[in-house]
Amino acid sequence: MTKPSLIALALFAAAGLARAESATYSVDPSHTFVTFEALHFGTSTIRGRFDRKEGSVTFDRAAKNGKAEITIDIGSISTGVAPLDTHLKSKDFFNAAEHGSAKFVADKFAFNGDKVSEIGGTLTMLGKSAPVTLKANNFNCYNNPMFKREVCGGDFETTIARSQWGMTYGLPGIPDNIRLLIQIEAIKQ
Repeated sequence: MTKPSLIALALFAAAGLARAESATYSVDPSHTFVTFEALHFGTSTIRGRFDRKEGSVTFDRAAKNGKAEITIDIGSISTGVAPLDTHLKSKDFFNAAEHGSAKFVADKFAFNGDKVSEIGGTLTMLGKSAPVTLKANNFNCYNNPMFKREVCGGDFETTIARSQWGMTYGLPGIPDNIRLLIQIEAIKQ
């Protein structure tokens, strides 16, 4: 083999190894929770979660990039108080009848070493899209003994202004700023 052919072969092999570092993970709904917190008229904190969600995450630790798509079923909202859940599904808040899901699509991954430290993307809700950045409070990957596959996940959080999506009911008594907490685990495919 000529020297240029060896170099081309080495570059091709290196490119193949780089692609091999990229992996796709399917969100495990039994270990993934999307929760929110809102101050209630300056007194207590209302907490709730969305029980149905799905999605996938692809990331490459070597190239320090990735993509995530998470879809949340708005109708699965649960605060533990049925009348409040009904009100949150109404046109005053999430308008679940017309906008049955919210979707977060991320394409900006930041890393600290080989661990994801931040994910930036777009949250689409109530027919409107706005940028959102989730900061990782924790991130890790491990070999799951039950699945016999790698599982990666962590705890992510951000604060959003609900008015960005046109959700203005109750302002200012019910604050604009809502804290989102996302606990996620995803299984390597």
